[in-house]
Amino acid sequence: MSSPGSGGNVIAALCSLFIPGLGQLVQGRVLWALFWFGMAVLVGGLTWLLTLGFAPFGWFLISICACIHAAVYRSRD
Repeated sequence: MSSPGSGGNVIAALCSLFIPGLGQLVQGRVLWALFWFGMAVLVGGLTWLLTLGFAPFGWFLISICACIHAAVYRSRD
């Protein structure tokens, strides 16, 4: 998992698409994983409240951001 587009980063990006932060956790970045999952819960809950439960799109938006963040990760080896 050393360069963007590598097989490990693709797997991590797919993990983050389903559960924000899971891809970062797969890559061994625990603080980023907690950050993305916390943001998903916060923004998802906020959009659920603001739209009265009809269009809770916040979780999806954070999932996309976490997916991109996992995909472009470059380790500092």
